[in-house]
Amino acid sequence: MMDCPRHGQGCALKGDYPDGKAFACGTFVPRAASVATLPPPEAPPSNGTAHGLEAAAHPAGIIRLSDVEPERVRWLWPGRLPLGKLAILDGDPDLGKSTVTLDVAARISTGRAMPDGSRSELDGPAGVVILSAEDDPADTIRPRLNAAGADVSRIVALRFVVEVQVELRGEQRVERRTPRLPTLADLENIAEAIRMVGAKLVIIDPLMAFLPKDVKAISDQDVRGVLARLSLLAQESGACMWVVRHLNKSGGTNAKYRGGASIGIIGAARSGLLVAEDPDDSSRRILAVVKCNLAVKADSLAYRLESAENAVARVAWEGSTDHTANTLLSAASADSDEQGPLDEACRFLREVLGEGDRLAKEVMVEARASGVSDRTLHRARARLSVDAKRYGFGKDGKWWWRLPTRSIDCQTDQRLPTESIDCQESEREPTRQSMAIYDDGEVL
Repeated sequence: MMDCPRHGQGCALKGDYPDGKAFACGTFVPRAASVATLPPPEAPPSNGTAHGLEAAAHPAGIIRLSDVEPERVRWLWPGRLPLGKLAILDGDPDLGKSTVTLDVAARISTGRAMPDGSRSELDGPAGVVILSAEDDPADTIRPRLNAAGADVSRIVALRFVVEVQVELRGEQRVERRTPRLPTLADLENIAEAIRMVGAKLVIIDPLMAFLPKDVKAISDQDVRGVLARLSLLAQESGACMWVVRHLNKSGGTNAKYRGGASIGIIGAARSGLLVAEDPDDSSRRILAVVKCNLAVKADSLAYRLESAENAVARVAWEGSTDHTANTLLSAASADSDEQGPLDEACRFLREVLGEGDRLAKEVMVEARASGVSDRTLHRARARLSVDAKRYGFGKDGKWWWRLPTRSIDCQTDQRLPTESIDCQESEREPTRQSMAIYDDGEVL
């Protein structure tokens, strides 16, 4: 028997209702719900979806796992490239990363076996989509595909997207259509290319060239957000998204931490591969598995780059090897220990400033992503006598860096000629090579 919470036993019960009790003073006490009185959960309607996700979907995105149909992971390349997932290929320049991706693309387009003799779980040949910011389709990509025996009718390259801007001129609306390099924000365009050829492999080479301009490559949150959406497209299309990335310059021996930019990249990938030089044979390369969340790690494979009849490079596979990703990087690190971080920083500055002036903040962000500390970068800048010049005033002012007319080699202290400058410093405008990552603040 419940008493009135305000007046106790002196207040008569006026009514006992399913949802609570009412007393003469006007006080209403709701009935406390218990597990025994709660109605049983309604079974979600079934619509026959493959994953049971739509059938079990809750407005808040909650699904009951009993409504999810278990599925086995399907493979484009067993143990290395999972269908419907994100995969990474890391490696230094000049080791044939792009050539390896095109060799695999050729095999997918013709339904041939993979380099280790295994076969994909596809029913036959499939299409391939290529996003390449470094290689020309006419003189590099198509010849390499021909050399690899590809069915090029099943392969498309997404070269640009058209950005439409509407301007008002008086009362007239005028559209400006500007082609630009696609980014990973242009998922509709990538999806259209996938549908065009029934693609089961999408190659993104290199990743950094296709990150949206508002995404900071060193930000775990930014990168994971972009890759999460790319992974959803992979799941919806059933295609493997194979992303190519350069190594940083940290010199570490743990392969998971050697990829450029955020650790979130290898974290988001379900499979990670590494290309490195064979420490026992400098003319041979090794393809090793860094991580695989979906299966036991596959064996490392050796290969060489040879000249094809059309005078381009192609891959000649040589079978399995005992090398692992970490042992490959350990050998490379031992060879580079003598050079030291200052030499690496000097080489980094020569590379990024070699084609013209760069915003100082851009250079610093790229250096951190490459494993070069701020202190070492500034030591290298002083060693190379890198010039700094400020353009603009107040908050609009920016610091730009450039190599001097004659700079110093870190190892020999020899003055090396660089591109001559004809105009005076006060008249010289910076050569703007790329968009700034940060817009305000100063870096000297």
